[in-house]
Amino acid sequence: MDAEREVPDLGMLAGQLMRALQEELFQRLAEQGHPDVRPRHGTVLAFLEPAGVRATELSARSGQHKQIVGTIVDELVALGYVRREPDPADRRAKRIVPTEQGLDEVAKARAILAGIEERHRRTMGEERFDAFKDALQEIARDQRARETG
Repeated sequence: MDAEREVPDLGMLAGQLMRALQEELFQRLAEQGHPDVRPRHGTVLAFLEPAGVRATELSARSGQHKQIVGTIVDELVALGYVRREPDPADRRAKRIVPTEQGLDEVAKARAILAGIEERHRRTMGEERFDAFKDALQEIARDQRARETG
């Protein structure tokens, strides 16, 4: 097979998909009132809970080092998307809590992503799309297990 016609490897395909999804997502978020949010902010925003979550938990959920999460939280505090509050279970610890602006961004991002998925489901057909997503989840799970095992 000609090198120019080779199917891209899994890393290339995953990267292309991620970049294309992020480009559409963040363009649409900007149009809907969130022009300052950047892809790296998803490390925190995608894993927030309305009642808040500790930064260590955000680090574990996102797979990012806690110092990176801390820097992103600082940015999001400055932008008005989250605030730090004492953790009711441990007053020495802090919870990262979404503001109204943060809750709005999370809701809009989830709706945009749901719409993108629905578009692909219509294009591929429900059965093929569900099989693709199941396979992608399995690959991601297996890859993460290798990293931690």
